[in-house]
Amino acid sequence: MSKNKKEQKRIEEKILAYFKSKPKAIVNYKQIAAALEIKDTKGRNLVIKTLGLLHKQNKIGQQNKGQYHYLKSSSKTFETILTILPTGKGKIILEGHEEEILIPKKNLNKALHGDRVEVRLERSKNSLFGDVERIIERSQREYVGILEKQKEFGFVICKSSTSYTDFFIDKKEIQNYTNGDKVVVVFNGWKPFNDSPDGKIIKSLGVPGTSETEIHAILHEYGLPYTFPEEVEKAAENLPTRIEDSEIKKRKDCRQKLTFTIDPITAKDFDDALSFEQLGEDLFEVGIHIADVSHYVTPNSILDQEAYDRATSVYLVDRVVPMLPETLSNGLCSLRPNEDKLTFSALFQLNAKGEIIKEWFGRTAIHSDYRFSYEEVQYVLDQNTTSIDASVSLTAKTYTITETVKQAIDTLNQIARKLRKKRMSNGAISFDRQEVAFQLNKDQKPDAVFFKSAKDSNKLIEEFMLLANKRVATLFKENKRAFVYRVHDEPDTQKLFSLKKIVSGFGYSFNPKGKNVHKEINTLLTNIQGKSEQNLIDTLALRSMSKAEYSTHNIGHYGLAFDFYTHFTSPIRRYPDVLVHRLLESYIHNQDGQSESALEEACMHSSQREQVATRAERDSIKFMQMVFMEDKVGQHFDGIISGVTDRGLYVEIIENKCEGMIRTIDLSDDYYVYDIDHHAYVGQRTQKVYQLGDPIKIKVKKVNVVKRFLDFVPVD
Repeated sequence: MSKNKKEQKRIEEKILAYFKSKPKAIVNYKQIAAALEIKDTKGRNLVIKTLGLLHKQNKIGQQNKGQYHYLKSSSKTFETILTILPTGKGKIILEGHEEEILIPKKNLNKALHGDRVEVRLERSKNSLFGDVERIIERSQREYVGILEKQKEFGFVICKSSTSYTDFFIDKKEIQNYTNGDKVVVVFNGWKPFNDSPDGKIIKSLGVPGTSETEIHAILHEYGLPYTFPEEVEKAAENLPTRIEDSEIKKRKDCRQKLTFTIDPITAKDFDDALSFEQLGEDLFEVGIHIADVSHYVTPNSILDQEAYDRATSVYLVDRVVPMLPETLSNGLCSLRPNEDKLTFSALFQLNAKGEIIKEWFGRTAIHSDYRFSYEEVQYVLDQNTTSIDASVSLTAKTYTITETVKQAIDTLNQIARKLRKKRMSNGAISFDRQEVAFQLNKDQKPDAVFFKSAKDSNKLIEEFMLLANKRVATLFKENKRAFVYRVHDEPDTQKLFSLKKIVSGFGYSFNPKGKNVHKEINTLLTNIQGKSEQNLIDTLALRSMSKAEYSTHNIGHYGLAFDFYTHFTSPIRRYPDVLVHRLLESYIHNQDGQSESALEEACMHSSQREQVATRAERDSIKFMQMVFMEDKVGQHFDGIISGVTDRGLYVEIIENKCEGMIRTIDLSDDYYVYDIDHHAYVGQRTQKVYQLGDPIKIKVKKVNVVKRFLDFVPVD
């Protein structure tokens, strides 16, 4: 595009933005030129030419000769929330439209991520795109960026994937801040013809690249409050800490049952416990006891509103952002050993096959006898012993459990295996992915990267939590009450065909059609176990799945192969579980529940906050990976090509799962052409191919901790 055409395009966009911001204005070219601050003859002539062109294209109207006004389209408008993508385009989701609708950057009309906007749909060839007509309400969100100070002003340069613009900062606003610092800025208006909005700095986070600065940047970018308002803390502290006998009398007293928790070593909020009792030769009672958060967090209280707003706890690499104040999450509600606690329980009488003979739901009181870690329970199962070695013990000392406790663990594990086997035979999909974890030193920097994978001790807890969640949801199967379901739709067919195309390149067969897709996926996931391409194919298979979410409209849970499913077992860290406890209590006592509209609004909010938490957690992992790789520039690693784009190759290092990019400019031994259909780059002279999934040796070229990016170069 020539310089003149670029300038005309720029003027055209600004004129359209002016009319959108002043839809009732009737103006001539002089008024437009003045608003655009164009004073020279050449510029004014360009304004005249552009106005005529826009009128000819029916983008603006003309009342009298030379008098122009906004021409409103006859197409319908929609009110929605705007999402900004990393490309700078906008995205909206409208009811009645299966696909997401994109909004070109030029059509954003100064709208920002999270704004409530009025959007008009336009059609181009065979696709729809959006055009922001007006901004109804700004999101009031915070942005994070690097402050660049000039003599008379400053800019905050934002690198967030949801920000397509930087912020102009007035001279008086930058005096108390240091050039180059990472700062938090809020929107402070956007003048009609300015390229950037005005911003107001509200906080300095410190020097970019340090752990404390970057983790706090993630918290601000995603709007995650890491402290509680004083009045919320006070409300939690004022809750009674003593459990009255009168309260226990209202409940089923389970304090004499053998009860224990099994959690990660670092856990502080224990929201579930298991009890076990042998009732006969082939009959057992298993109790799934969940912290009774709804006893303390009552509807419409200040604690309830705060929990609703947060909707979930967020688990970053080096800290937890809890849904509830610590007084509740780690204190009153946490099922710590050797303390009486209030719980909401599901009691199942099960036979050795894992079949339910009888079930009961209701409020209880428990007294946990033991706090176990997953490692301790796994040791008992692996070694078939009552002696827990110091190497895995929570106390770092060898200790002995009773034969009764060991027998309980063994029996629970046997039942859990049968439950899992039945679930898998019904079509559940098994994503046993390895999770990246870090060993942090006293400075909260990663000394090592390791992988967590689910073992029998993890699966034991998982199966009984799944059982409780499924059976609670099934209670609401036949009645007409509104309920909060956890739903998971069938996978996207187009994505499954893309998956087939990729895995066939590795020699795996996969049929994405028919009724047995779940079996095909499970066979694929089994066949890749232990292979170098496992993590890549695991990731691609997971991306072909729909996202699980909360809804009052039940469609079942595809991934778990359950017709009815909910979240009941983690109310300390998930708000929907609190709602489910309340709904279950009202159902048990035949009381009114909540309206479907109120529950659906809570479902949508909780689903959205869950997605935000997931993105923040991923960003914190990515940051820690960059810190871990910072001192490894020049070192060689074995990797696998995990992505192919027009900008280059993404490579994941096999030993630590850190991902970086080989840019096309660094493929320097030949001229490489991007083959989009085969996810590859092909050398024109040598015919050398770099293809998705190929093993590759790389050298670390550059690490940018602030941008969370690794640059690699290939090595022979």
